[in-house]
Amino acid sequence: MSGQLRIERVVTEGTFALDGGEWNVDNNIWLIGDDTDVVIVDAAHAAQPIIDAVGDRHVNAVICTHGHNDHVTVAPELAERLHAPVLLHPGDDVLWKMSHPDSKYWNLEDEQRIAIAGTELQVIHSPGHSPGSVCLYLPEAGALFSGDTLFSGGPGATGRSYSDFPTIIGSIRDRLFALPEDTLVHTGHGDGTTIGTEAPHLAEWIARGN
Repeated sequence: MSGQLRIERVVTEGTFALDGGEWNVDNNIWLIGDDTDVVIVDAAHAAQPIIDAVGDRHVNAVICTHGHNDHVTVAPELAERLHAPVLLHPGDDVLWKMSHPDSKYWNLEDEQRIAIAGTELQVIHSPGHSPGSVCLYLPEAGALFSGDTLFSGGPGATGRSYSDFPTIIGSIRDRLFALPEDTLVHTGHGDGTTIGTEAPHLAEWIARGN
């Protein structure tokens, strides 16, 4: 028996760098799996805490929700040490190459299915924070892993290169808010939320801009 499907969080601290600026950030890394197999969502800052959380389980994939350096920091290291493929949407190739110009990844595609623990993660391409941003939906757990597309209190930032506010609003409105209201949202930074908590505020976000 491989045990029940479960979701675990690892938090690491480090630097997000883009457009000549640097910011200290805490990142959520999500492990989805059972006692035997697991996938890693994002590869932030330090490999060892992630590897420790994996333990002796087989890693099916390291999935990067987008290509900003704080989400792919140790992706090649995890790939090598855990013998797992790195998956990233090719829309973020330019961002990936800023951090890892000599490392390869496998392409993620919209609506791709990734098998884990007897169920499947569904890939939702959600551009705006970056061109290749994705969210991962796990219907069996009623959970969405939103990367930096949706947070508690609003959309991800769009004030830097390769970001676009109208695009992220469209992604959230058309793709994420189509999910059930009780869907738990596991974010790339900070505390989680639900689709039902955030959906009523869409008009406020649009009026406020970003």
